[in-house]
Amino acid sequence: MRHVVTSHRDQIGDCQTAASHFQTKKEEGITVNIMLVLAHPNKNSFNHAIALRIREGLEAQGHIVSFHDLYEETFDPVLYGDERDLLDPLVRQHRAELAATEGLVIIHPNWWGQPPAMLKGWIDKIICEGVAYRFNTGDDGSGIPEGLLHIRSALVVNTSNTPEVRELSAFKDPLDTIWRSCVLAYCGVQEIRRKVFRVVAGSTNAQREKWLWEAERLALYIFR
Repeated sequence: MRHVVTSHRDQIGDCQTAASHFQTKKEEGITVNIMLVLAHPNKNSFNHAIALRIREGLEAQGHIVSFHDLYEETFDPVLYGDERDLLDPLVRQHRAELAATEGLVIIHPNWWGQPPAMLKGWIDKIICEGVAYRFNTGDDGSGIPEGLLHIRSALVVNTSNTPEVRELSAFKDPLDTIWRSCVLAYCGVQEIRRKVFRVVAGSTNAQREKWLWEAERLALYIFR
């Protein structure tokens, strides 16, 4: 399974340089304990509320959280395959943090059984060869890669307006396959947890508050 375009091989040096730079910063006492990535364009969304609650809970527990709202940061999700990818300071920062972090939280809605396009572009540009995985010498990319991430635990939180029974019977929960099998395990993540809150449409304030509590408690348990 190959998750990169050919141009990503030309980016390996840049990825390794960014990771090396972050390691230097880590030795200076600036660390990223948990990387939290949010992908939803609406600041008033329930996804934003989940991200805020998890971030506050983890920081209260003493974790250092590097929070990235991809829309707020105006992250460019387009993979150009040339020096524009290599020189983008936000791309370099995200790659360096991903290479060094021990925990990862990703929060996004279920749109057409996929992450939002913004987050898909983030995967293509950040979870790249040389940072998240590598192939053995002589491997043309058709073999099984070696995962490079040092992430012990990852938590993916999704929101959905599809009831669970219909999701499983009609669609087979493609997001679970994407994150658990196609992305995170492929890159060496040891523990992968996923939580889906549904059905968000029509839910009450009391129900949403209960979900926020569950999201926070789950994150605190995983990263205890």
